[in-house]
Amino acid sequence: MSSALARRAQRATLLARKRRVEYRELPAVQLLNRCSSDRVPFEWTLNPYRGCEFACKYCYARYTHEFMEFHDSLAFERLIFAKTWDESALRAGLRRVRPGQWIALGTATDPYQPAERRYRLTRRILSVFATLAGYNLGITTKSDLVADDAGLLQRVAARNNLRVTMTITTTDERLARQLEPLAPRPELRYSALRRLAAAGVVCGVTVSPVLPGLNDSRAGLEAIANKARLAGASYLHGRILFLQPSAAAVFLPFLERAFPGLAKSYLNYFSRSAYIRGDYPLRIRDLLHEVSAAHGLESGAYWQPLVEQSSFDFGAEAAASPFRVLSACR
Repeated sequence: MSSALARRAQRATLLARKRRVEYRELPAVQLLNRCSSDRVPFEWTLNPYRGCEFACKYCYARYTHEFMEFHDSLAFERLIFAKTWDESALRAGLRRVRPGQWIALGTATDPYQPAERRYRLTRRILSVFATLAGYNLGITTKSDLVADDAGLLQRVAARNNLRVTMTITTTDERLARQLEPLAPRPELRYSALRRLAAAGVVCGVTVSPVLPGLNDSRAGLEAIANKARLAGASYLHGRILFLQPSAAAVFLPFLERAFPGLAKSYLNYFSRSAYIRGDYPLRIRDLLHEVSAAHGLESGAYWQPLVEQSSFDFGAEAAASPFRVLSACR
């Protein structure tokens, strides 16, 4: 039997159609959702869209379209749902947020993906926060479009604890285009950080995900951190790749085509677990701390690595782990 969400998705009104993407309108029962997992450093989520057209090969959030009974992994990047919601209901929901709790804007979708240029849902949410005070709000994005809202973010930050985190997985333009084919190139993201920092908005960088053998070298992380500091970022952190089946269905075939030398190790490992176990997560955690400190950036001050990715005890598997801290492959 279809869920209520799936039925709403199937009936969703077509808003627009592009060459590879459809936009549909999806009524939201509630925009603010409680997150009860102890694996993430926030208690509430706000996602103005469902799906994301940046088409990042590793995207963990592809599984969220399965809740609407779209089981093709590519549906996540081709069917974008713009949520309709009631402002009074959002304000009422925000009254349930206790002091000290964090609200994450953009956890299962990028709040500044191209759909935002059309529908301005993220901007509408921020306009609500600009009239409120005392909230902890974190925004995560790969898009330089966030800088167009610098003035609004400045008003939000004047009365709330705001952090804007830019996801940057590499400074290598070619690698970025392979991994994140439709996302803004890294230099545009650093430019957005500079604009936000100049407006007095506290911002930082997350290297998420860290991909074994692709972007996990010290030199690569140093390059990300150096550019982050120069752009005015305050912190840097990251999390390691995890692959649920819907993400693996896209990422593993991509590796076979683009990085065949790594494909077998990834396939062997992720056929056993969605998470990387062993000493690798601990070494990456330490490496990120060292790199952050070397560039005067806070590490783990906000949007810390997921708990299970930084504290797993891999036991006997650790010695046999196929992943080491490698120089980036090309």
